[in-house]
Amino acid sequence: MANHNFLPHNGYATITQFIEATNSVVGMGPALGAFLAVYGAAIDGSGLAWSIGGTPTAAQAGLLPGGNGISGSHNKYEADASPTRPDLYEAGNDYKTVVAQFQQLIDASPGSVTMESLTSFRSQRFDTQIANNPYFFNGPFTGVVVQPAAYTFIYRFMANHSAEHPTGYLSYDVIKDWFGISGESGSYTAKQGWERIPSDWHKRPIEYPYDTDYYAADLVNAALLHPKFLNIGGNTGKVNTFTGVDVTDLTGGLYNAQILAQGNNAACFGYQFAAQAKPDVALGVLTQLDDALGKVSSKLSCSQLKSIDESQLMQFPGYARSPAA
Repeated sequence: MANHNFLPHNGYATITQFIEATNSVVGMGPALGAFLAVYGAAIDGSGLAWSIGGTPTAAQAGLLPGGNGISGSHNKYEADASPTRPDLYEAGNDYKTVVAQFQQLIDASPGSVTMESLTSFRSQRFDTQIANNPYFFNGPFTGVVVQPAAYTFIYRFMANHSAEHPTGYLSYDVIKDWFGISGESGSYTAKQGWERIPSDWHKRPIEYPYDTDYYAADLVNAALLHPKFLNIGGNTGKVNTFTGVDVTDLTGGLYNAQILAQGNNAACFGYQFAAQAKPDVALGVLTQLDDALGKVSSKLSCSQLKSIDESQLMQFPGYARSPAA
């Protein structure tokens, strides 16, 4: 969107700009767009704006303090097991397209990319991270809510919509444009930063925006196919050491593993945990975040999560470790 100037080309945008761009360009619903924009600004930005890259320069941020941006938001906004990006502690960055992973996505999607193929590929990436990343962490927000978005958003927002395919059709050529990929299968190359909106592409109907309720349904449907997606925990400093925590203890008895896989509970749990995250910049923005969360919780009819025992998560180095470490 920044490449096409739907967001400022320097990659630093306000909450309002993020909400308007995601709605008008790809059909993201207002409640989902508002929560994600407010959360980004509160947790990774100035409280009013945030960067789609790292810490913004003074020229980008103007008079506003900057925060660390989305690429500096590991385990607050940015999550492990991305479809096309590396995990932070594997490659030293969490934002450059990995051609081999894009190839794996295509290999998992015979004919075209679908919700089913993306869910299957996510399961593959999840297992790969357990086997290769000693710091892999599947967190209450970043794992339960953000990680599935990295996959479902590909289809829900990038697919081409037409009378023939009213729910969308995502061809190899279309997804290649979105990810800045050139060449053919087996010899792909990635031109970093050259992602673009495909030509002759049509977004989802604006009358049917993809909002929090649709996303909650996609989230739980994927978890019913692969229950491991809702396993809160991580590797403990070595590969293949994934250890889970008891969700009942973590949430003061509000949720358990069975309840988490029902209805909107997983989405509610993840969103409510997100509101307890620590902002990069203390600017009195938590009221704004609470308001956005309240609207999401109301739309999803969430039970109130009063407290989370965060100490249970400190055993996982992928949760406790600083991105700069």
